[in-house]
Amino acid sequence: MKSGIIFTITKHTYKTAFANRATFALTLLLGLALCLATYIGWQNFKEQNNQRLHYKQLVRKQWLAKPDKHPHRMAHYGYLAFREKHELSFFDFGIESFAGVSIFLEAHKQNTVNFSEAGFSNGMLRFGEISIAMVLQLLVPLLIIFLGYDCISAERESGTLKILLCQNVSWKKLLWGKTWGIIGVALTIFIPLILLTILLWAQLSDWKIGSDATLRLITLIISYAIYFFIVSAITVLVSAFQRSSKIALTALLSGWIFFTILIPRISQAIGTKIYLSPSKIEFADAISNDVKKQGDSHDPNDLHYAAIKDSLLRKYAVDDVKKLPFNYGGYIMAEGEKITSQIYSSHQQALNKTFEQQNSVMGMAGLFNPYLALKQISMALTASDFNTYINFQKQAENYRYGLAQKMNKLQIDKISNIAPGEHEKPLSINRANWAEQPDFNYQFDTLGEVIPKELLSLLSVFIWLMASILLLQYSSRWIKTI
Repeated sequence: MKSGIIFTITKHTYKTAFANRATFALTLLLGLALCLATYIGWQNFKEQNNQRLHYKQLVRKQWLAKPDKHPHRMAHYGYLAFREKHELSFFDFGIESFAGVSIFLEAHKQNTVNFSEAGFSNGMLRFGEISIAMVLQLLVPLLIIFLGYDCISAERESGTLKILLCQNVSWKKLLWGKTWGIIGVALTIFIPLILLTILLWAQLSDWKIGSDATLRLITLIISYAIYFFIVSAITVLVSAFQRSSKIALTALLSGWIFFTILIPRISQAIGTKIYLSPSKIEFADAISNDVKKQGDSHDPNDLHYAAIKDSLLRKYAVDDVKKLPFNYGGYIMAEGEKITSQIYSSHQQALNKTFEQQNSVMGMAGLFNPYLALKQISMALTASDFNTYINFQKQAENYRYGLAQKMNKLQIDKISNIAPGEHEKPLSINRANWAEQPDFNYQFDTLGEVIPKELLSLLSVFIWLMASILLLQYSSRWIKTI
C-alpha cells in the first residue's frame, strides 16, 4: 500500500473539513464545551477535595482533643472517615456525585457511606454534569459523524468516485485516507485538551507526579484515541456502503442514539431486574436478625456470653470476673465486636456481589458497544467507578474494626475490673492513648490492580479496534462503486 496516496487523501479530507464554515463553527463550539468542562472539573475537584481535607483534619483534631475517658466510650464516640478525590477525577466524574464521600465509624455497627454531592444538589443534577469525559464520549462522535457521513457517499452522488478509482486509488487507500483525515480533525481538538489536562493534573497533584497516575493518564489518552479511530472507521464505512448521504447520516445518527442512549439504559434495567437487591430496610432488618441470634455483648445474662464467662472463670480458677487478671468487660466487647463485624461484613459482601452482578450486564453489553466499554475504562482510570467506592467501604471497615478492637484492648489492659463507687471518679485512661490510633488515609488501587478488573472492557475496545482495521482493509470487495 503506497502511503503517498493515503496521505494525499488524508490531507485533502482534513482541508475540506475546515473549509466548510459549518464544520469550523461546530469544532469551535465543541472546543468551547471542552474548555467549559475542563474548568468545571477543575473547580469541582478543588472545592470538594479541599472541603474533605478540611473536615478530615478537623475530625482528627477533635479526636486527639478528647479528655481522659473510658476507652469504650471513645469506641462509641467514633470516627468520621473521608474518601479523597483522585487527581484525575476532574476528567471524568463517573459516579462521584452519587457515591457518598464519608462514613461514620463506631463500635458494633457498620454505617453506610453518606454525604454524596447529589444529596446536597438540586434536581438539575439528574440531567447529568458536563465533564471532559462526557464531551469526548458523546459529542466528539457526533462531530465525527457530521464530518464523515458523506465523505464517500457524496463522491458517489457527484460522480467523482469513479474518477478517483480510475486514477490508481484503490478502495483500501480511499477508506484509510478518509479515516485518517477525519481523525486528524478530532485530534485537532483532542491534543490541545490533553496538554491542558496534563497541566491541570500536575497542578492538582502539587507538581508531585507519581508513576501510577502517569500510567493511568497515558492509558486514558490511548483509550480515547482508539475510541475516536473506531468511530471514524465506522463512519467512513457506513458512508462507503450507502448510496445516499441522507441514508448514511440517518443510519449513523440512529446508531449513535442506540449505542449511547438506549443500550446503557436497557442494560441497566435488565441488570436490576435479573439480580434483585434488597431495600435499605430489608438489608438492615436481615443484619439485625442475625445479630440477635448471636446474642448481645452488652447483656450480662445473654446465654452466649454467659458461656464465655463460665469458661474464663474455670480457666483462671476464680469465682468472680473481678478477680480475672484483665478487664472482663473489655474482653467481652472484643468478642462481641468480632462476631458482629463478621455478620455485617458477610451481608455487605453479599450486597456488593449483587451490585457487581448488575454491573456485569453492562459489562457484557460493552462487548457490543465501544461507548460503554470506554465509559467503564475511563471511570476506572480516573478512580470514579463503583470498584473505587467499594474499595473505600472495605478500607473504612478495616479501620473501624481496628479502632474498636484498639479501644477494647486499652480497656482490657488499663481499666480495672472493679467498678467505681457512687462518689468515685469514673474509670478512664489518659487522653495520650488516643494518639495511638492512626488517622484514616484512603489508598487508591494501583493501575496494576485496576487493569484486571477491567479486562472485559479492555477486550471489547480491542475487539472493536481489530474489527475496524480488518473492515478498512478487506471490506472493499463488498462495496459497490455505483
